[in-house]
Amino acid sequence: MDESRDMMPPAPVAEPVAVPVRAPASRSAGGTIAILLALVAVALAAFATWRVVSIERGQGDAQSALRNELDGRLQELARMGDQRKRDLDALRGRLADTDMVNKGLREELLALTERSRNLEDAVANLAEQRLTGRDALALNEAEFLLQLAQERLALFHDAQAALAAYKLADSALASAEDPVFAGVRQTIGAEMQALEAAKPLETNATLTALERARGALASLPAKSDRVAAAGVAPSRFEALLQQFVRVSSDDSASPERRDSNLARTLASIDLHSAQAALLARDPAAYTAALAHARAAIEASFDTDAQPVKDTLAEIDRLSSAPLAPELPELGSALRELRNLRATRALAQPRTTEPRADGAGT
Repeated sequence: MDESRDMMPPAPVAEPVAVPVRAPASRSAGGTIAILLALVAVALAAFATWRVVSIERGQGDAQSALRNELDGRLQELARMGDQRKRDLDALRGRLADTDMVNKGLREELLALTERSRNLEDAVANLAEQRLTGRDALALNEAEFLLQLAQERLALFHDAQAALAAYKLADSALASAEDPVFAGVRQTIGAEMQALEAAKPLETNATLTALERARGALASLPAKSDRVAAAGVAPSRFEALLQQFVRVSSDDSASPERRDSNLARTLASIDLHSAQAALLARDPAAYTAALAHARAAIEASFDTDAQPVKDTLAEIDRLSSAPLAPELPELGSALRELRNLRATRALAQPRTTEPRADGAGT
């Protein structure tokens, strides 16, 4: 404020007014006017000085208030800058903590992955160890049963026995805990369905009926001998000779002149041939064998007897019944099982046995 006063321009000084020298009467009036003018000039100078001082004081107060406001804003901005700096430092600290946590989680994840891999290896080793024991016996049993079923079907055409062997093989594979053999079980199921489609039960029932007919041949009553000459009884010599020698003509191939025991044997052979034709799935041979057996029974045995009628009716029923479908070809499940076992054997690491003499050390 003092500096502003120092910089104020000097108050204007009223210049002396030249007063003409007049007469002494007019000097008092002119002096009064001069004094009044001087007082007015002094008042104006004082007023101008007060006005200038007031203006400068107002400007100084305004500048001081503006300076204080600017200082307050600058201090507030400084505080805000410090706060932002502190927040930035806190964010940097949090980012550093987050990076450390992520790094720790990454390391833990890698460690967990490694542990999972080790666990899988341990489980695989355990599965291989279990496979070398009880599972190996189950696989050997299943392979033996599958081969047995294949050979049984090929040699004897026994679909029922082959089906039973396949069921046992499936049970043996079910006891193995290795899931890789599930595909073999599916193949076994498909071949079992093929065997069931061949109707082995009907074949066995037909074989049983043929065997029952063969057993009934021994109890069939023979046909009574008829003399060729009507009402003429044979002489004593012919009766005595017929006890040792019987002469017959082979002009016709009809079995009417055969012996009853021979007829039973031939009929039994024909029925056995029918069984073989049934197993071989040969309809022509099967029908022909039954026709021969029926002709032999009808010619050599009493057709009026009830056992003969029952046997002939059974043979007629068997002749009219259709044969079972063709037997399927087995072996797919056996080949698949052997391939899997060979693959697993190659996949397992080979262990070298230490030599007894210690030369390898």
